[in-house]
Amino acid sequence: MTTLKIHDLESAPKEGKALLENSQKAYGMIPGLHGVLAGAPKILEAYQTLHELFTQTSFNEEELTVVWQTINVEHACHYCVPAHTGIAHMMKVDNDITEALRNETPLESAKLEALRTMTLTIVRNRGNVTQDDLEAFYAAGYGEAQVLEIILGLSQKVISNYTNHIANTPVDDAFKKFSWSK
Repeated sequence: MTTLKIHDLESAPKEGKALLENSQKAYGMIPGLHGVLAGAPKILEAYQTLHELFTQTSFNEEELTVVWQTINVEHACHYCVPAHTGIAHMMKVDNDITEALRNETPLESAKLEALRTMTLTIVRNRGNVTQDDLEAFYAAGYGEAQVLEIILGLSQKVISNYTNHIANTPVDDAFKKFSWSK
C-alpha cells in the first residue's frame, strides 16, 4: 500500500496554505485530497482551478455528476466516488442517477446515457473516438463544445483519481456513509 502525506494548515508548504484555507472556507473542512495535493501547491491550484472551470461549463448539475462519476467509477477511485455521491446529494441530483452511475447500470434518460457513453469512450480510448461516436453524441442533443468540456472534466478527475490511488487517501468522515468499491 502506498501513501503520501496529508497536509494541514500547519504542515503545508507556504504556497499551499492559502489554497487549503480556500478549501476550508468552501467546504467547512480540508478534504483529504486537498491535503495531499497541498504537498505540491501548483497541483492543488490546478485542481481547484479545473474544478471551478468545469462547474462553469454548459453542463447542469446532473450532467456534471454524470461526467465526474463515470470517470471516478471507471478509474475505480475509492475516494472520489463517495465524495461525489455526497456532492450529488448536496446538488439535489436524483438519487436514481447517482446509484446508476455507482452501480454501472443504464441511466433512465437517453441523453444522460449518451453523455456517460461518450465520457467512457473518451476515457477508455484515450480520446480516440470515431465519427460514429461523435454523431451518436450529437444526435442525443450535445455538440462539439460538450465533447471538449468532457475533456476538461477528465483533466480534473485524472488529478484526483490518480492522486488518490497513489496516496491511498482515506475517505473523509463526511462521505464515509457513501463508501464504494468496484
